[in-house]
Amino acid sequence: MSKVKVGIIGAGRIGKLHAENLVKLHRVELKAISDIFAEQVREWAGSIGIPHVTDDYKEILQDPDIEAVLICSPTDTHVPIITEAARAGKHIFCEKPISFQLEQTREALEVVKEAGVKFQVGFCRRFDHSLKKAHQTVKEGGIGEPHILRITSRDPHPPGKDYVAASGGLFFDMAIHDFDMARYLVGSEVEEVFAQGAVLVDPLFAECGDVDTAITTLRFKNGAIGVIDNSRKAVYGYDQRVEVLGAKGCVTVSNVTPTTAEISTAEGVFRDKPKYFFLERYNEAFIQEIADFIDSILFDKEVPVSGHDGFQAELIAMAAKKSFAENRPVKLEEISAVQSV
Repeated sequence: MSKVKVGIIGAGRIGKLHAENLVKLHRVELKAISDIFAEQVREWAGSIGIPHVTDDYKEILQDPDIEAVLICSPTDTHVPIITEAARAGKHIFCEKPISFQLEQTREALEVVKEAGVKFQVGFCRRFDHSLKKAHQTVKEGGIGEPHILRITSRDPHPPGKDYVAASGGLFFDMAIHDFDMARYLVGSEVEEVFAQGAVLVDPLFAECGDVDTAITTLRFKNGAIGVIDNSRKAVYGYDQRVEVLGAKGCVTVSNVTPTTAEISTAEGVFRDKPKYFFLERYNEAFIQEIADFIDSILFDKEVPVSGHDGFQAELIAMAAKKSFAENRPVKLEEISAVQSV
């Protein structure tokens, strides 16, 4: 097998990003893309060389030449598409979260397991070279047993009301990346969550039953403690920092800036603000996650981010929502839909 033939389902912002990255990979042939607004993306698709555009994703699943699909459609469509794709024998890359309901996620992953296809979840931050270095440092014992994890994750501006209403809330939409990163960096499962939240940025979040500011404390099975702070508005840019303190040292990852030049004058010391948003900050990571997914197919390797990883992140998000609603720590074992996947 020299190339993997791929179809993309969903041509919104993330679907277009993946498409534009895929056409640059020599090991991939991007055959088709589907979107319910197919006519609106047809010109763009032609400009990057996608030969077929359809408003019916089933055409992609029914194409015997297509070996893998990227599911970039809204979250509430993921489970039925995953199920159909797996039964059609397609390898699957699915954007996060798999679903908003743990039981639905579990059922979808059971179908994937029965079909024997590859399944990767889109937690792109694992593919950032600095965060990978931090993970490897902890894994190899470079800082000893981890004691404290700190993650700062703040968007430069809040999304609009339509997005917020359909997002599943801050814990499922935004913090879920941080929940995955917490497991990835500490190397242990989370056993207890305590989340606090507030509406400090925009009243529309309250109108949608959501929060825009949150602090989540995690207790890991290996004894480590973590704290994650999230905000929907950091006026200075996309704020992405992590730190793991261990028995023998500490590893940190700072913000990425357009340049590292620092200008010192009588008026002060100045440097660039962080890159503005996730498309800039994690551009290389988006490319690498898809390249690794393709490699897992070509060389029959395990995918780097599994369905289990996706399920665990959703489990933490569900516990965080429950903790916030009830104002108390919640053990993950309390969540009724917990099942092994």
